Amino acid sequence: MPDNNYAPAYEFLFRSTLDGILVADQTQLIRQINPAAAAMLAVTVDEVIGQSPEQIFRHNPALVNLFTRSGDQMLNVRLPKRRIAVGIATSLPDGSRMVLLQDITEKQELESRREALVSTIAHDLRNPISALTGFADLIDKFGDLNPQQDKFLTRIRQTASKLYDVVGSLVDLAWIEAGMPLGHRPIELGEIISRTVSELSSLALERRMSIAVSVQDPMPVVMGDPERMKTVIYNLLHNALIYSEPEQAVAIHAWGDEHEAYVSVADRGIGIADDELELIFDRLYRSRDERVRATSGGGLGLTVAKTIITRLGGAIWASSNLGAGSTFTFVLPAVHSGAYEKD
Repeated sequence: MPDNNYAPAYEFLFRSTLDGILVADQTQLIRQINPAAAAMLAVTVDEVIGQSPEQIFRHNPALVNLFTRSGDQMLNVRLPKRRIAVGIATSLPDGSRMVLLQDITEKQELESRREALVSTIAHDLRNPISALTGFADLIDKFGDLNPQQDKFLTRIRQTASKLYDVVGSLVDLAWIEAGMPLGHRPIELGEIISRTVSELSSLALERRMSIAVSVQDPMPVVMGDPERMKTVIYNLLHNALIYSEPEQAVAIHAWGDEHEAYVSVADRGIGIADDELELIFDRLYRSRDERVRATSGGGLGLTVAKTIITRLGGAIWASSNLGAGSTFTFVLPAVHSGAYEKD
C-alpha cells in the first residue's frame, strides 16, 4: 500500500483512472477494487470485498490466474458483453497482489478494421494492376517493337510491378501515420528476432547467404506492438539479404541495458552513398544506384520501419560505405524486465 504522504494521490488515481485495479491481501482475499474494475467486470464493490478471486471470479480463469500465480504476469482477460482486457499482475512488497485491467476491445476492433481495409484496397488496386501487366505482355505478341517502344514497354512492366508491391504497405503506412493505436505490451526482442530469421531462412538459402544472430541474454524488455516490431526487423533483414551479393553473410545483433535496447542489422552489400543516407527513410525513395533499381522494391520498407520505431518512442539510423555494406540500428526505451507470461 502507498506511503501515507502519497495516499491522497493514490486514492485520486485509484478512483479516477479508466483502468481497472484490484488488490488482494496476503491471504488472497480481495481488499480493494476501483470503480473502473467493478464496471468492467459487472460486479459491485460490496460483493467483491473480502472474497477470494476463486470464489467471485470462478468463471474467469485468466483473472483468477493473475491473482494466484507468482511474479509479474500478463494475460488476456475476457470481460462481460464480449469485451476483452489485458490483465497485468504484480506482487507488492507487503505480499499483497495487484491486478491492473486495461480494456483493449476498441484497439482490437480497430486492428481488425485496418486489416480488412488493407485487404480490400490491396485487392481492388492489384486487380487492375495485374490486368495492366497482362495487356503489356500481350503487346509483344502482335508484332515486333522498335527499340524505343520496347523500352517504354519495359518501363510499364517495371512501374506496374512496383505499384503491385507497394499497395499493401502504402495503406498500412497511411494507417500508422494517421495515429491509429499500436499495441502496448512487453516485447521479448530475442523471440521476435528468432521468428523473423526463421521466416527469412528460405530467402537466405535461395541466395546462398547466412544470417548470423547475436542476442544478449537477457535482453531488456521493451513496450510496443509485437507484430509491428516484427515488421521492422523483417524489413531491415530482408533489405540486407536482397541488396547483398549472393554467398555473403548478414548479421543481426541485439543488446542493451536497463535504460535502452538496441538492434542492428549489418550487411556487406551494395552500400549507400553519403548524400543518400538522409533520404533512404523517405516515402517511396529508391537509390539512384542501378544495382538497387534492378532489384524489385517499392521504397516503403524503411519508411514503415522508421514510422513504427518513432511511434514507439525510439530512433533509427543508418551508416554505410558505398560498395562495402550498411548497418541499420534502432533503439527503444527499456522497461523493467520482469517475467511476463502471455496466454
